[in-house]
Amino acid sequence: MELKPTKTLSGFIELLPLQQRCFDECAMRMQRVLKTAGFAHLDLPAIERAEVLTDKDNWDEIETQMFLFQKGDTKMGLRYDGTVGLSRYVAGHLNDLTFPFRAYQFARNYRGERPQRGRYREFYQMDLDIMGIDTLSENYDAEIVATLAKAYESVAEFIGTVNIRVGNRRFWNAMFSNLGLTSEQSRTVFVLIDKKDKISDFYEGLQETVGESAATEINKVFSDGYKSFSGVSTELDSAIKEMDDFMNLLKSMGIKNAKIDLGIMRGHAYYTGIVFEFFLDKFPELGAVGGGGRYEDLASKFSKTKIIGVGAAVGFSRLMVALLDENKIDLSKFENPIRTAVLVMGQAQVPYAMEVLAALRAAGIVAVPYLDANKKFKSQIEFSDKIKADYSIIIGDVEKESKLLSVKDMRNGEQKALNLSAVMDLLKLR
Repeated sequence: MELKPTKTLSGFIELLPLQQRCFDECAMRMQRVLKTAGFAHLDLPAIERAEVLTDKDNWDEIETQMFLFQKGDTKMGLRYDGTVGLSRYVAGHLNDLTFPFRAYQFARNYRGERPQRGRYREFYQMDLDIMGIDTLSENYDAEIVATLAKAYESVAEFIGTVNIRVGNRRFWNAMFSNLGLTSEQSRTVFVLIDKKDKISDFYEGLQETVGESAATEINKVFSDGYKSFSGVSTELDSAIKEMDDFMNLLKSMGIKNAKIDLGIMRGHAYYTGIVFEFFLDKFPELGAVGGGGRYEDLASKFSKTKIIGVGAAVGFSRLMVALLDENKIDLSKFENPIRTAVLVMGQAQVPYAMEVLAALRAAGIVAVPYLDANKKFKSQIEFSDKIKADYSIIIGDVEKESKLLSVKDMRNGEQKALNLSAVMDLLKLR
């Protein structure tokens, strides 16, 4: 019989146990920060109606971006991010939720695009959002940024520190209005600015799109700074004040590693105000590892009620897998999660060994039994060594009769006989 392949499909991730332990620890720490900040955890369906995921009817146009399928007359798709599902959820539970409503998701998402380095077809993403009805104070924008900054700080021992760059769509809208740009010109310039650091002909692109005079003014934002446009128009003054107030608020929340960078645009068209991205200080080559911004009325296709939100997303798989694959995270902390192995010298000792095992686990001690009880001691102690257990508890006829357990320290080879209570006291020490 021909053996089936063991390699995963392209764009899907599998981690080794050591890597997975680090992945899980970082996920747990970051989620703990969000829970402490009062964000409710949502676990929304991975499958949505196709009409929820997209407004387009031409499947050929979107099939490269989503996993779409049909059962009977129902067209469905796998979620590609958390925002659309959240918008549907909030619109469908308006009378059940208290606003401003804050929620986070940590879930697998799926994209049908071509896999490449750092971009997967299946990936974990962490989303956090605050949503309001009709209005939502800009103060919540700062809270989202500060909360996410604290989440990254919780895993700094593994990924290092982050820096935050803050942009403002409202500033650019005011700038384009002052320059008299058309909607089409504005959209093109948005794309150029978003790709500014990745293209060599940024200024030439501006000139071709808006002419030399307007291109010069736009470029001055990067050469002279946004405050050089104070007094140009009421709309620009308002946007400048918004950014200054935002940065002062971040400082009051203990966030010192943020700066204004009006090259930060974020790719989604639904962002309308402050936008932001997070970067790793030690690994800038990874690019943005998280970001988000304010969106107005994103849920309009689900409800006539105006729902305003500010949110952020962390490409968790992209961040962690890149660092793990390149051995940029010290995994030594995760090498020996097993506190003790329980070795059973004969089938007759299995019931007593299971009593000991149950007591250890009830005390919160990580214990793994070797239940091939008829295997020789050499095989069993080698197993304990391979799983990097700190100790081995050896249970034979003598231990069963005396109720004294032989405990071997796998790190220095010392062995002694202790009762169960003393064993548990020993294993609780670190």
